[in-house]
Amino acid sequence: MSSAIQNADRAPPAAHGTRGERLAAHFAQRIGARQLQPGARLPSVRDCARAHGVSPSTVVAAYDRLQAQGLVEARRQRGFYVRPTTAAAAPRALAPDLALPAPVDTTALIRAMFRTRASLPGPGLGTLPETWLDPALLQRALRRAIANADDALRYGEPAGEAALRDALARRLSNELGIACDSAQIVTSVGATHALDIVARSLLKPGDAVLVDDPGWAVEHARLTGMGMRLLPVPRGAAGPDLDAMRALIAAHRPRLYVTVSVLHNPTGAMLSLAAAHQVLQLAEANDLILVEDDTYAWLAPAHAPRLAALDGLRRTVYVTGFSKILAPNWRVGALAAPPALVERIVDTKLLSSLTTPAVLERAVAWCLDQGLLRRHAERVTARLAAARTRVVRLAHDAGCRFAAEPQGLFGWVETGIDTEPLAARMAGEGWLVAPGRLFHVPSRASTLMRVNFASAQDARFWRAFERARDAARDQADPANRPPKAPAGL
Repeated sequence: MSSAIQNADRAPPAAHGTRGERLAAHFAQRIGARQLQPGARLPSVRDCARAHGVSPSTVVAAYDRLQAQGLVEARRQRGFYVRPTTAAAAPRALAPDLALPAPVDTTALIRAMFRTRASLPGPGLGTLPETWLDPALLQRALRRAIANADDALRYGEPAGEAALRDALARRLSNELGIACDSAQIVTSVGATHALDIVARSLLKPGDAVLVDDPGWAVEHARLTGMGMRLLPVPRGAAGPDLDAMRALIAAHRPRLYVTVSVLHNPTGAMLSLAAAHQVLQLAEANDLILVEDDTYAWLAPAHAPRLAALDGLRRTVYVTGFSKILAPNWRVGALAAPPALVERIVDTKLLSSLTTPAVLERAVAWCLDQGLLRRHAERVTARLAAARTRVVRLAHDAGCRFAAEPQGLFGWVETGIDTEPLAARMAGEGWLVAPGRLFHVPSRASTLMRVNFASAQDARFWRAFERARDAARDQADPANRPPKAPAGL
């Protein structure tokens, strides 16, 4: 065999070794991170070669290397499988930055958020692309906020910066119809922290909590980690399944219902007025506290029905934040609660974080008072509308449909194939996808995936999706594969 032919089957030398070594390290990393579980089957040699753009012999070399490391085992005429006894001991140090980790669970999805580069947006992420944000606005706001340097030398107020609470009370009352006094507002380190404060204030381990299904994966994981019993309420286009909700309340007597009324995550659905009215009636009759997560408030129409507006904050705790519209690292959030709960919530906040950063809170307050945040949000929502139109077309061209009306930041896309292995395949090509099973309680296989309209506009992503889907279908049904060439050709 000539040297030219030998070299054609070998990746150029690189810092991380040959192509076979890098591919082996890629799988070693996934095994070490338990993204490939013990007993999981590795892709066939041909599928793996096609997915990674290498030759079958390169894949064989990579699998042999993994077998020598004790990470996988070969099963005659069945393929290669992760060894059950050694999966946890995979050498993470061997893993190069070959691809994004597959988002097979909530923690992996969150970790991937911090690895995704601005040059390669993650369609599965929950944030706006960096290029959509306004760093000049943030700089101006910070300069204003630090004008009085003395305030930065001491703790802030227990309930939060007064300027932000005043500004937010005005926005809630004047723009969203939520009658609210600044004394009812407590600030937090982002909306997730606000949700955590509420749960720790009102629940104890073992309590039952109603949650949307599908719903926000991080909230499900957080409540489960606190020892709560999650009661999934099926979520439809107009709101929760009220019959299922009534049955769960009668059987389990839950303390809270954590829900997203406006631009529901992951479906983008909006709560109807009729459904909101019936949810409030159920809450009143069963002494249920409603926790309304309005994280994406700045991307939603102000007139959309909010439980807190209809309820007057009597048994509703309203949660919102600013990191989704200003910048992910601006961890500023807040909650508005019934007066009787405020002191208990402030006490929990003090125990969890002492206070919150007054400088950032004052900067956000200035953006609100000057109308700059509203104008920035208008620009973003206009751009998002155009992005949605493009993504809907690309998704339809790729043979997908939307399981809910496309609106807001997220699309709930029906792919026709289990999206967990699909996500793993796409992670191998550097695309972060949020498979549907992440959003269900309990977790289960799903043919749906959540895409971020702002970061799923790249046609390359949808081409990669089609390749991964077709490869997965071929593996599931060998009859779809093209016939092998006769031996010797």
